[in-house]
Amino acid sequence: MVSKIGSPLLAEVVEALCEKESYQSVYHMPEHDRPMPSLESLGELVERLQAVLFPGYFGNSEIRPETMRYHIGGNLDVAYRILVEQILRGHCFFCKSDELTCTDCEDNAKLVASEFMASLPEMRRLLATDVQAAYIGDPASKSPGETIFCYPSITALTHHRIAHELYKLKVDLIPRIIGEMAHSKTGIDIHPGAQIGEHFFIDHGTGTVIGETCIIGKNVRLYQGVTLGAKSFPQDDSGNLIKGIARHPIVEDNVIVYSGATILGRVTIGEGSIIGGNVWVTSSVEAGERLLQTK
Repeated sequence: MVSKIGSPLLAEVVEALCEKESYQSVYHMPEHDRPMPSLESLGELVERLQAVLFPGYFGNSEIRPETMRYHIGGNLDVAYRILVEQILRGHCFFCKSDELTCTDCEDNAKLVASEFMASLPEMRRLLATDVQAAYIGDPASKSPGETIFCYPSITALTHHRIAHELYKLKVDLIPRIIGEMAHSKTGIDIHPGAQIGEHFFIDHGTGTVIGETCIIGKNVRLYQGVTLGAKSFPQDDSGNLIKGIARHPIVEDNVIVYSGATILGRVTIGEGSIIGGNVWVTSSVEAGERLLQTK
């Protein structure tokens, strides 16, 4: 039988959950009275950037060339203001400085947001090549527009290219949240630190994992269930994981990796090579090699 509000049992539960020993490892106190990043606002940010990057497909579907400046300008104005606020919130999530030393934070957030906005034309160019790769690489695709609107690969890469640019600008927390938004939508897990070249396509995509320090060249195709991961996690003398070291694969240009393949460690998959399905790879592969069994 469920206890009613105000019962002695409920009071006991509240008291137990409010004990410091219970909450201290899972509690976050906002610094300088600034709340945590907003998932709702970051969702709107990505939606508005999608409307800018793929006009007519997202946002206002009635956009015309003669009204494009109006629509793009309006979306970017809102996106910029959202981004500045979320950059500040992400910074304050980790910041432990005295509030008096943070007078430059808002100016820095505006500068970073402006630098991000300046990257959008190149981001669109890269995404356009990803769209072509998806269209050309999948015989089931009837048009490039179908890949923009329907393919999880393009959804994941749109989020990733946004997140990666913010990652390069050293924005705290926000890139990871945007990457995880795509992960939850598509089942494709790409760390925002991964460097991915143009004409990239993940066919089907579910279960694909690309680690933080991966470097992927041009015209690479992966299938579902591929893992580009770390082989081991070095520790310091105190037993803590050493973070930030290169520990994921380098995949050179024109490589195909079929479904279920697992490639671990800082190995190089040479240009033009083919990795077969369900293969386990922990050493480098020569250019042009066809690897159909574990190496």
